[in-house]
Amino acid sequence: MNGEPKTVIEVEDLVTHYGGRKILDGVSMNVTEGEIMVIMGGSGSGKSTLLRYMMALERQTSGTIKLLDQDIGKLNQQEMFGLRKKIGVAFQGGALFSSMTVGENIMLPLYEHAHLDMMTMEIMARMKLEVVDLAGFEDLMPAELSGGMIKRAAFARAVIMDPKLLFCDEPSAGLDPVVASALDDLILKLRDALQMTVVVVTHELDSVFKIADRVTVLDRGHILFIGTVEELRNNKSERIQNLLNRRPEDETIDPDEYLRRLTGEEETGGDATL
Repeated sequence: MNGEPKTVIEVEDLVTHYGGRKILDGVSMNVTEGEIMVIMGGSGSGKSTLLRYMMALERQTSGTIKLLDQDIGKLNQQEMFGLRKKIGVAFQGGALFSSMTVGENIMLPLYEHAHLDMMTMEIMARMKLEVVDLAGFEDLMPAELSGGMIKRAAFARAVIMDPKLLFCDEPSAGLDPVVASALDDLILKLRDALQMTVVVVTHELDSVFKIADRVTVLDRGHILFIGTVEELRNNKSERIQNLLNRRPEDETIDPDEYLRRLTGEEETGGDATL
C-alpha cells in the first residue's frame, strides 16, 4: 500500500450547468501526488469549465470535488481560505496588474495571505524570479516584458507560497513554438523543484506530449479518455484520432437548434457545452 501514489485531486460524478445548459455531465477523474495531468479536448468540450470547478471558483450542480482530502463543497469560508493558500494558479494571459511592478505582482499573494515584513517578501520574490529565469526583472513594469516573460512572471507569482497544487490555464497560448517549449520546460522544472502536483488545460499537442504524465480528454462534457501519452497515441477512437491529427469533425448544425441557442430558448438540462 505504501508504494501507491496518493490521490490529491478527486472528481466524482461532477455535473455542472450554465443557466439551463448542462456543461459537464458525470465527470469523474483523479490526479495523484507529483504528477502533471493535462486536460485537453476540442473547442466546447468543457475543459476550461472543469478547471474552474476544480479551482473552487464555482459551485457544481452535483457530484464531489476533493482537493488535498478536503471536500470543497463542504468547506466554510474560513476553511476555503486556508485551502487556497495551498493552491497556485497561472492564468491564461498572465493576469499581471499593469500598475504594479513585476516584483509587486509576485508579492501580491504574500500581501494577502502571509504576515511577513517587506524585506522577507522581497527576498522571496527575487528567489522565485530566479527560479523562472527572470532574476533582476523585479523593478520592471509588465508592459516592458515580452509575452513569454509575462507568462514566467505569472508562474513566479503562482508558486510564491510553495503551493501543493498548481493549476495552469492554456499556459503557452499565443506564444511562438520556441518560447512555448521553454515554458513547458519551466513547468517540468517547477514540478520537480517544488514537488507540486500540476493540472494543465491546453490544446497545444506539443505541450501535451512533452509535459503530461497522464492526459484527460473531454468531449461534449463527458470523459472520453484518461491515460498516459503513449496510451493516447495508440487509442483507436475516431474522435481522439481526429483531435490528435487536427481533422475536423463532420457535424451538421441544426439551424433550429442554433436559433434556440441564440434566443436562449433551450430547454433546461440541455447537453450543450461551453
